[in-house]
Amino acid sequence: MNSSGTVLSYRKTFYWSLVACNLSSISRVAILLLPMVLLSGCVTYYRTSASEADYYYLNPDKSLSTIGRAVIVELDNNSSYPKISNDVTQKLYQALQKKQIFGLTVVRQSDSLWRSLQLDLNSEYTLDQIIKIRQTLKCNAVLIGTVTEFRPYPHMIIGLRLKLLDLRDGQLLWALEQVWDSADKTTEYRIKEYFRSQKRSGYAPLKEQLTSVSSLEFIKYISYEVAETL
Repeated sequence: MNSSGTVLSYRKTFYWSLVACNLSSISRVAILLLPMVLLSGCVTYYRTSASEADYYYLNPDKSLSTIGRAVIVELDNNSSYPKISNDVTQKLYQALQKKQIFGLTVVRQSDSLWRSLQLDLNSEYTLDQIIKIRQTLKCNAVLIGTVTEFRPYPHMIIGLRLKLLDLRDGQLLWALEQVWDSADKTTEYRIKEYFRSQKRSGYAPLKEQLTSVSSLEFIKYISYEVAETL
């Protein structure tokens, strides 16, 4: 799925801009003057969010705040870069911890507890397996997934497929599948928005550049977007 699907169209942005200004009708003059209106401060600055519902699912009948404790299992890796799954797992853990929705612990695939379960991260689990995961890892939810793609050049590309399972009843709490491409214009825009939201005034241009060339910076940005969908 392309990251451009996560950004609102110009038409939609235009619509909400007019609503913010409390306009009752649209005229040709209003359309021509829209850029000036935006610059004048009439419209509250619109921040494009990572939380567009076309690339993730959040169970509307569940409250993540009731989980208590969850485990993130080191992500599987479909790329040809073995280290990337560890890097993504760690940055995801840090970003999700900052949300403070539930307690979170990282379990490596090499951990004896996880290995004792003899489970494939990409499989659907039976109810008995789900009960066993809960008993073994002592948690109420488990976050599992895969780095579906990673390419550091000619430009950075990272793909993720993730899901959060409720181990109390086996239901899906949250899921996400997305590919981020640093050369994509909408991704470039969201990177700028990310650093603006971090309030690093005067430091953003350098950081934005690093995000497009440094895998760790790019992963950190992606982890932030993922966490914002919860």
